[in-house]
Amino acid sequence: MRSRIGAQRRPRASECGERSEGVSGLKGVLLMAYGTPEHLSDVEPYYRDILGGREPSPEAVATLTERYRAVGGRTPLLETTRSVAGLLEQRLNRGGEDVIWRVYVGMKHWHPYIAETVESIVADGVDELVALPLAPHYSRMSTGGYRDAVARSMAQASSSPPTRFIESWHANPQFTALIAQRVRDALAQADADQSDVEVLFTAHSLPARIVDEDDPYPEELAESAAAVAQAAGIASWRFAYQSAAKTGTPWLGPDILESIAEIAREGRKNVLVVPSGFVCDHLEILFDVDITAKRAAEDLGVRLSRIEMPNDSPDFVEVLFDIVATGAGARVAGLSG
Repeated sequence: MRSRIGAQRRPRASECGERSEGVSGLKGVLLMAYGTPEHLSDVEPYYRDILGGREPSPEAVATLTERYRAVGGRTPLLETTRSVAGLLEQRLNRGGEDVIWRVYVGMKHWHPYIAETVESIVADGVDELVALPLAPHYSRMSTGGYRDAVARSMAQASSSPPTRFIESWHANPQFTALIAQRVRDALAQADADQSDVEVLFTAHSLPARIVDEDDPYPEELAESAAAVAQAAGIASWRFAYQSAAKTGTPWLGPDILESIAEIAREGRKNVLVVPSGFVCDHLEILFDVDITAKRAAEDLGVRLSRIEMPNDSPDFVEVLFDIVATGAGARVAGLSG
């Protein structure tokens, strides 16, 4: 599968004369996401890739396959990321600069793999690159994996451009404003008095050992949730983790299902989930929140709703444009070309 948007690689700038008439260079953006199987038959090799080549148990494959089947057989993660890339490319090229921008898509655990996309970036003759994981908060176990994948791919390439790697962008003011507006919109549409709705921020859980390793992930999540709550004017809210894997070792908590049960014990009847650790509809949203968490809430007499995800909305494209163009609210690391 091609890693560029569309069926074929675009010709290099030098091949089509794009750098003539005042155009001085070619800049690139590499948007990265986790990856998703495109067909149910892809679930097993996808799972194997997540496990670093180890064989998943038949039971684990069957469980994951049923989750994808429950959301229609696949998620829109790849299509949404490609749409974001196309819109961001258009936005960057409206700036009137004397350079051309191209935006690429690479996935950590499925096609188009980051390594495949880096090959296209090098072949296209990109002069400078911004590598941007579509994950707002940094962790060495998650975001660090994207950085390692980019670094390995560039080390294997014949040449590679100087690269700015965006390690974290949860503090971008436009991102905070976007999520806050989504919260306000959801509360306005809630079939309950806003004061009766408990707001529950969530993000993907990670093994609890990262706390002992001084990983900044929990702190960044807390900062982000507090900033959104303040911007949205929310007085009562809490935070929970979701989508923890069953590995036999402790993961960060409380889990979303535990928090929903606590909310029910307190006599609250409405909860708004704000998955601020994610930016688009994929399995952790469509299954873990919309099916599993919603059913658990219903069993406890609690009505659960969630915010609309940023996906490929114009305001989210503006967030990414701001990060790429100005670096606002972002922590940046350099990768040598």
